[in-house]
Amino acid sequence: MISSFFSNTITIIIGVVAQAVFLKILNSEYLGINSLFANIISMLSIVELGMSNAIIFNLYKPVAENDKETIKSLMKFYKKSYSIIGIIILILGILVIPFLKYIVNYDEITIPINILYVYFIFLIDAVVSYFISYKRSILIANQKNHIINTIHIIYTILLNLFQIIILFVSENYYLYLIIKFIMRVIENIAITIIANKKYSFIKDKDSKKLEKNIENDIFKKIKALFIHKIGGFIVLSTDNILISKMFGLISVGLYANYYLIINSVQTVVSQIMTSITPSVGNLLVTEKKEKQFKIFNRIKFLNFYISCITSIMIFSLIEPFISIWIGKQYLLDQEILITLIISYYLSSTKSSVGIFKEAAGIYYEDRFVPLIEGAVNLLFSIILGKVFGLSGIFLGTILSSLVLWLYSYYKFVYKKLFDLSYLNYTISNLKYLFVFIIILIISIIFNNFVIIDNNYLKMFVNIIYSLIIPNIVIIILFNKTENFRYYYEMLKERLWKKVKVKE
Repeated sequence: MISSFFSNTITIIIGVVAQAVFLKILNSEYLGINSLFANIISMLSIVELGMSNAIIFNLYKPVAENDKETIKSLMKFYKKSYSIIGIIILILGILVIPFLKYIVNYDEITIPINILYVYFIFLIDAVVSYFISYKRSILIANQKNHIINTIHIIYTILLNLFQIIILFVSENYYLYLIIKFIMRVIENIAITIIANKKYSFIKDKDSKKLEKNIENDIFKKIKALFIHKIGGFIVLSTDNILISKMFGLISVGLYANYYLIINSVQTVVSQIMTSITPSVGNLLVTEKKEKQFKIFNRIKFLNFYISCITSIMIFSLIEPFISIWIGKQYLLDQEILITLIISYYLSSTKSSVGIFKEAAGIYYEDRFVPLIEGAVNLLFSIILGKVFGLSGIFLGTILSSLVLWLYSYYKFVYKKLFDLSYLNYTISNLKYLFVFIIILIISIIFNNFVIIDNNYLKMFVNIIYSLIIPNIVIIILFNKTENFRYYYEMLKERLWKKVKVKE
């Protein structure tokens, strides 16, 4: 958790600085192209089929048992599969080229770039990674994420430093993209070297053929994860494409600034929560349902608390921050921001359920749900986008989240793992959602009635109220609950130990 927090926090800070330089030297149209092609490449990455998740899940047991032969077989299978996937993505990426003109309106582009050159750099960047990134799975399965996070911090610092220098010296967008490709290759090579050094046996070429039952389980999960990826793409990666078609590349660029901040915070929260997935996997194997459910509730409360605090901090700080960072001309309307915050909260609070879902290997059972969620998102985003403008697209994402909250999470995770009623599940979720809405309304009222012209002073005041308001409401409403008392006692004990050490 600690390494994930620092890794992603540093990534956010550096990314914000780099994007400010990017916009200062280039403009929102370049940023719109960046965001749009990143979405298109993520669409092609659906071909990955969730292979990494399936492999890592099947690595947990042989890693725990130190079964080197099975680990070697899995890694060989993974390498071969990722090489094939890389080639398929390259072919599909080339086949997409004739259709780019239907996604990007070439006549509206005012910047001096060749769209095909830019797209090809994005494509090669993605393809090459599949040939050299597979060995990070052995580190993840062994709970060595902190190693990957440390390398990623170094990669992020060097990448953005070189990109900023290139922009200042040459203002060359092509070089800006090429340096990213080079640094990503170096990052993956560094992870491969460390994996080889720590687990030298995976370099052996005499590995046996993967056992049939493990291979069948992987393919079963892959079939399900492929559908999950399609649904996930429709929900998470079509917004920029819709915005580009309905409102133009400049709107994509404006949203990209908000997305950078919101997605960065969400990544931090997600990484903090998912870092305990292997531990939850162990819990599900070794403990009874009562203990599992108790831990689930504690994790869920922590997830709610973090999501609530970060939601209000984003809401209160993003406008003065963007005004200072790149200028008021890049601000979106407040109703758009509110829909983005609600969407962020619903997405962020998925983490606690997602941890247990992934640790339990629940992929096949709910394989068709992401397609339903994606269809709901796409349909309502188009309809509501035409009615409400930009905020309508994000309202579609909010509505699609209800598919998970009202149906999928209960049937395939809550009931399957804990065998509890739908009423119990619904009351628990509505309780947290109701508290969040109260906190958000109070924050909106405070934000609209306390007018401060100086953005630096506004950020200072907003930091204070975004910490005070959620904490006061949560303490008042939850101070007597078992989950709150657990964390309160843990914090008090750790602080007391530190005081005693100092004495």
